Amino acid sequence: MILTFFSSHGWQSWDVEHRPLIPEGMPVLVDDDLRFEDGPAAPRPAAVVNRWLRELPVSGAPAPSSWENYARVLKAWTEFLAEHGVGLFDSRERLKAGLSRYAEHRATGPAEVRFAATTWGQHMSILALFYRWAMAEDCAPAEPFTYRSARALFAGTGREVRVNLAVRRTPKPHVTIKYLEPDFTELFRKGLRGLAPDGSQDTGFHGRELVRNAAIGDLALATGLRLQEFTHLLPWEIPALPPEPTAVPIPFPVPAGITKGKKYRTTWTSYEALAGLHDYLALDRAATAEGSPWRPPRRWGEPLMVTEPDHRGGRVNGVRRSWDSLTPAERRRLVAPEGGSCLLAVKAGGGPFTAWATVFERTSDRIRARFEPRFPHVWPHRCRHTFSMRTLEYLVTGHYRQAAKLVRETDADAALVLYLCKADPLLVLRDLLGHSTVLTTEKYLRRLDTTRIYRDAYDGAGAAVGLTCEDVSEREAAEEFDDDIEAGEA
Repeated sequence: MILTFFSSHGWQSWDVEHRPLIPEGMPVLVDDDLRFEDGPAAPRPAAVVNRWLRELPVSGAPAPSSWENYARVLKAWTEFLAEHGVGLFDSRERLKAGLSRYAEHRATGPAEVRFAATTWGQHMSILALFYRWAMAEDCAPAEPFTYRSARALFAGTGREVRVNLAVRRTPKPHVTIKYLEPDFTELFRKGLRGLAPDGSQDTGFHGRELVRNAAIGDLALATGLRLQEFTHLLPWEIPALPPEPTAVPIPFPVPAGITKGKKYRTTWTSYEALAGLHDYLALDRAATAEGSPWRPPRRWGEPLMVTEPDHRGGRVNGVRRSWDSLTPAERRRLVAPEGGSCLLAVKAGGGPFTAWATVFERTSDRIRARFEPRFPHVWPHRCRHTFSMRTLEYLVTGHYRQAAKLVRETDADAALVLYLCKADPLLVLRDLLGHSTVLTTEKYLRRLDTTRIYRDAYDGAGAAVGLTCEDVSEREAAEEFDDDIEAGEA
């Protein structure tokens, strides 16, 4: 089976009256004989899969990266079934047998095909979505999955859910930490700058573009932007630097053209991170990109020449366009008036730099090998998790301290006005992360260790103003576990 991606380039020569309705970049599965149907008979399974893929943009999966992921999952599943003589829309009995063999293959097969429990769960979720759709459309007589009923509780409201029994058990969230603690965050920031843990120059490392890497790394940690978002920002979209340093977060607009789901939002950043970004733009980036002859490769499409840029938009090939309307693919093709790419980060020669996963991975490997063996692998999304936990900690701490001061002194803390303009820290975090509902934020946080944040905030706020006694609280907390101790001894 062949996986390709649709492009409408040159459709006028295809002997069709109108441009096809297939979205640009949509994955398409083609059988090895390059046919989609056999005469007047029903369409082949590959054609049914392609129909499901084309409906993804209006079925809760608007991101092209999701389309490709879904297509690859279906391709691997279909090919595996075919190797064992099972059809994609076979009987339930044969599909269940195929799923059982597939589970064994992905769990204990050759090393290169094994899946971790989380990856297996993701694949099963995608296959379950496909089969439910296929059965509703009368394309499949059965699905290979068995479900049990469970009750989920979100924000005090319970609802019945179906649990796919094919999903493997995964570790509890508290043993799979997905963010950096403050000391590891500082270690990572120093690593991006080519520094040792004590802040001195790491003489054993001779990296390049350290100012660029440090500026973008700080941006990711301070804003919670996704990889696609901070990779495809333009210099003109960076907020102005306040005239004086401030401890209050600075609003950071995120254009809809590069966000997940095309939803505009405003996150925030720190003064320190924004200042580092402006320093990079004014010095290192300007020196690298000015006068660059760089042009996008032909496979990307024609260059998009930018003139008269400002913070809202610019002329792109002579036509005024807002930055907000440009997609990531279009942004990679932009050529700045002074030369070079228009993306925020550029490499030597002025071309766009997008390999942030590699930069973060190599920095993590170097820290782990030279300074701290416990240092985790840092991928771009771990920076988003770190931002979420750090921001929640600030918000919760601010709420508790404000409540404690009101109880004791009945005055207000002006520095926390920005935080207190919302009723709940989760609502603030929901807007910063771009989640559609606070339930998503709650579910997201369940995968992280939030218990410590609330415990530390409560203890710190109460003790700071004399509302709690450490000895009394310790004794009362210990008493809560007396029954556990007695039961264990019995």
